[in-house]
Amino acid sequence: MNSFRHRHVSVLGLPALVLLITAAGCSSADGSASAAVPSADAKTTKLCQNLDKVLPAEVDGESRTDPSPASTLTAGWGDSAIILRCGVARPPKMLDPKVAEGRDPDAVAGGVNGVRWLMEKQDDGGYRFTSALRRAYVEVTVEKGRDSSSVLIDLAAAVKKAIPTGIAN
Repeated sequence: MNSFRHRHVSVLGLPALVLLITAAGCSSADGSASAAVPSADAKTTKLCQNLDKVLPAEVDGESRTDPSPASTLTAGWGDSAIILRCGVARPPKMLDPKVAEGRDPDAVAGGVNGVRWLMEKQDDGGYRFTSALRRAYVEVTVEKGRDSSSVLIDLAAAVKKAIPTGIAN
């Protein structure tokens, strides 16, 4: 029932052919990604700065390449393949009873290595994950065609270390 629970489960993996086609068609002309920097209060910003210090240099085989504008509230790996934003607002679906009951076809709650996430399918076929039950909301977007379970596994230790459990403001 909880599709995020096991380390080796390919939660959202797609066939290798789709991954290859997606990777070939997703490079930008200048190679730089952009991400909106969240507007966070001072406490949340401090937690996010702590997270930035412990984020891995590599996620799902991709090297860290932070988006612009530069900020300790955002990080990226593989150009725009994986984007992390810390200090985002709570997504509305986090309070939607349909999600909690498993009746929403585009959103599901789950956990990976001790970090709870809300998973939302995006219109472009990618996924957005937002941490739950932590003092700051951490959002991770993963482009279409990437095995997002590996991404969440690679980020779990840093999130657990820097963002304490609790309820975000």
